[in-house]
Amino acid sequence: MDIDQSLLQGLIESNPRFRTLYENHIFFEKQLQEYEKRSFLSPDEEIEKNKVKKLKLIGKDEMENIVQSATV
Repeated sequence: MDIDQSLLQGLIESNPRFRTLYENHIFFEKQLQEYEKRSFLSPDEEIEKNKVKKLKLIGKDEMENIVQSATV
C-alpha cells in the first residue's frame, strides 16, 4: 500500500478500525519475518505462517478500502 503519509497518519488518529488494522498489519509482518529467519518450519508452523499471511492480506484489503473511501 503506497499512500500519502499525512493521510495515513490522519486515518490512524481518526479511524479506530483503520488503526487496529494497521497495528495488526505491523504485528503480522513481524511474525512473518520471524518465520522467514528460520531454516525449517514444522508442519504446524507452516500452517500458522500461511494463516498469518492470509490475515495480513485480508487486513490490507480492508485498509485499502478505507483509504479509497477517505480519498473520494
